[in-house]
Amino acid sequence: MKRILPALLTLLACSHAADFPLVPAEEVHARKGLPNFFAKATQPGAQLKIGYLGGSITAQTGWRVKSLAHFRTMFPGAKLDEINAAIGGTGSDLGVFRVKQDVLDQQPDLLFVEFAVNDGGADPEQIFRCMEGIVRQTWRALPTCDICFVYTVTEALVGPMLEGKYPRAASAMEKIADHYGIPSIHMGVEVAKLAKEGRLVWKAKLPKTDEEKAGLGDKFVFAPDSVHPHPETGHELYLAAIVRSLAPIRAASGKAGAHTLGVPLVADNYERAQLLPISDAKLSAGFAKLDPAKDEMAKRYVRLKDLHRAGTPGETITFKFKGTRAAIYDLVGPDCGQVIVTLDDQPAKIVPRFDAYCTNHRLSTLMLGTELPDAVHTVKIEIHPEQPDKAAILAKNKNTIDKPERFDGTAIYPGAILLMGEMVK
Repeated sequence: MKRILPALLTLLACSHAADFPLVPAEEVHARKGLPNFFAKATQPGAQLKIGYLGGSITAQTGWRVKSLAHFRTMFPGAKLDEINAAIGGTGSDLGVFRVKQDVLDQQPDLLFVEFAVNDGGADPEQIFRCMEGIVRQTWRALPTCDICFVYTVTEALVGPMLEGKYPRAASAMEKIADHYGIPSIHMGVEVAKLAKEGRLVWKAKLPKTDEEKAGLGDKFVFAPDSVHPHPETGHELYLAAIVRSLAPIRAASGKAGAHTLGVPLVADNYERAQLLPISDAKLSAGFAKLDPAKDEMAKRYVRLKDLHRAGTPGETITFKFKGTRAAIYDLVGPDCGQVIVTLDDQPAKIVPRFDAYCTNHRLSTLMLGTELPDAVHTVKIEIHPEQPDKAAILAKNKNTIDKPERFDGTAIYPGAILLMGEMVK
């Protein structure tokens, strides 16, 4: 799914980047390197898995695929496979909840984490909690799994890099990387350099004819949309940054061994983040579990292993938990409606499960509460009887209703509970 977070550009417009110290924009910080990965990869016959946790830029057939191919060339005596855990339009706030299911359960030897673009509008404190939660979950489950943070860039985010600084999200992530000695690579440093020199075209189709190529001169076409690089051009720049960075990272790698966690940087990090099946909640009788063998929706969205559907107004999901944050991991799409969310004794809120991008279904999250008191909370989610004004919502993104029957409905598709805490019976 080739899109960034829908609200990102709005958030960037009122960015508080000046409130947060930005770090100098260097392409690589080797820190303690990747000692376990390099030690294992040089052993003849070794079998390794590389995990890629990120958003739509990682989901592309781009730097992820190209870097895996490079590693296979670099270590011909080893067998290297990938764990593709990239989901478009999602940031570290979902990544920290799904890292166990989508990556760690498959036991990677190396984990790349890419969320700097989709976290572009997030508060630095939230980035600390999520990124540190990813690190601590990984090393608690797999102490010898090495981690590398990678950062990408877009035209909307490049401003600080033109002045020699990382954007805010990457600067926040660097604090976690510093604390744990995790190497980081900013794949966009060369992109920013070309942009500053006036040699980068952020948004254009690739030239096909000799005339189109001549018209570009020495300029470089980066992406079709200023965000998702062309595999033939922008992603080649990203790959080159990784290739250049591997030598200093390898040189900095010491003796192989287990990583130690030590004292966290932020006490309220999301190390305890859980992804629980939606059936752990109480579902009213109108909910049906979708079978991947029979239902195309369940087959397509395999990450929601407990995907359910309900479409009748009044159907409910209820549960109790002790903790500080809760959300529902679900699908939004054309036939979805809106829900009434009640948390504890707070006033009920009507929350759409439909937005301007809902021409098809996609993964999403329904936030129930965050930064709550660490106490017992009660949640009720009820399907609202009225559909939102779907035509008006779609128009915000210049989309339209093609077939009215596709968009008719008040359905919800919950699959999991994202929880900082524990369920209470």
